[in-house]
Amino acid sequence: MTGPHPSVAAIRTAVRAALDETEVGSRVWVACSGGPDSLALAAGAAFVGRKEGYLTGAIIVDHGLQEDSAAVAERAAAEVRKAGIHHVFVEKVTVGREGGLESAARNARYAALNNRMDAEGGLSPVLLTGHTMDDQAETVLLALARGSGARALAGIPARRGRIIRPMLSLRRKDTVAACQALGLEPWHDPTNYVSDGPKRSAVRAKVMPALVDVLGPGVVSGLARSAALLQADADELDRQARSAMRAGGAAGTKAAGASAGRSDASEWQCDMLAALPDAIRSRMIKMLAENAGAGPLTTAHVVAIDLLVTGFRGQGGVALPGGYEARREYGRLVITRPSPRP
Repeated sequence: MTGPHPSVAAIRTAVRAALDETEVGSRVWVACSGGPDSLALAAGAAFVGRKEGYLTGAIIVDHGLQEDSAAVAERAAAEVRKAGIHHVFVEKVTVGREGGLESAARNARYAALNNRMDAEGGLSPVLLTGHTMDDQAETVLLALARGSGARALAGIPARRGRIIRPMLSLRRKDTVAACQALGLEPWHDPTNYVSDGPKRSAVRAKVMPALVDVLGPGVVSGLARSAALLQADADELDRQARSAMRAGGAAGTKAAGASAGRSDASEWQCDMLAALPDAIRSRMIKMLAENAGAGPLTTAHVVAIDLLVTGFRGQGGVALPGGYEARREYGRLVITRPSPRP
C-alpha cells in the first residue's frame, strides 16, 4: 500500500508540527486565496484536523480589485470544500490606498480575517496562512532594498499571536505538486508574475530567477536561513530592550507627564538612553513611542528621535504617526500628543 505523494505528506507533517501545542477541539482557520499555496494548506489542515480533532474552517477574502474577483472567490470556496473543509466564509472588503495598494490590501485582508474569527468564536482559534520559503526569500530581499533593520530582515515569523505559518520550510513547487496529486485546481493570480505589477511580483518575476541563475537554486533556502538566524537575534535584542525599559521605569527615569499638565505624555532621561548600545536604544525608542500610542514607526522616525537623544543641536520635535510628537525638554525625551491650538 503506497502512502501519499511526498509533497502532500510534507505539508501534512508541517501542519501537524505547527499545531502540536494546540488543544484538541480548537478552531483552526485557513486563510485561502484559492492559489496553490493556500489550497494545499487547506487540504493539509483538513487531513490533520480530522486526525487530531480540530474544527477546521476557511476564510476567503474578496478584495474586489479585479473584475472577476467574486467568481474567483466562489471558485476558491468550491476547491476548499473539495480539499475537505466545508465550513467556508467569503468576506468581501473595500481596499483603500493608504500606504500603497499592497499594504492597504493586506490590512483589509487581515482585518476581515480577524473579524470573522472573532465573530465565530470557539476554543483558542488560530489562523493558518500559506506563506512558503519562497515568500520568505522575497520578503528578505524587499527588506534589504528598503534598508530595513534586523527585525524586517528576519522576514515572516512562523508564529505571531494567533497567526501560524506552517509552510515556511517548504517551497512553492511543493504546494503546486500537492495540488496536482490531490486533484485540486488552484487559481493562479495573474499579478503574481508580472514585472510591472507590485514590487513583490517584480521580485518574483525578474529578481529571483536572475539570482537563481547566477547564484544557484540554493539562494532561496539561503535567504530563508538568514531570516531564521536574524529572527533569533532580533528576538534577543527586543528582550534586552524591554528589560532596559523595565529597569528604567523602576529607577524612576520614566515620569508621568501629569507633572507638566500632560496626562498622555511619556518622558525618559536622555542620558540614560544615550548610555545604551545603539541596537538596544533604537528598539527601546520604537517601543516607547508605540507604547505611548504613536506608530507604526518607520526607520526614519526612529533615526530622527535618536538624534534628539544622541545628537541634540536644538532641533525641533519629530512628528510621529497618530498625531504624536517626540521632542527634547530639559534633558528628557518627551513623547506626547500635542495639545490642539486655539
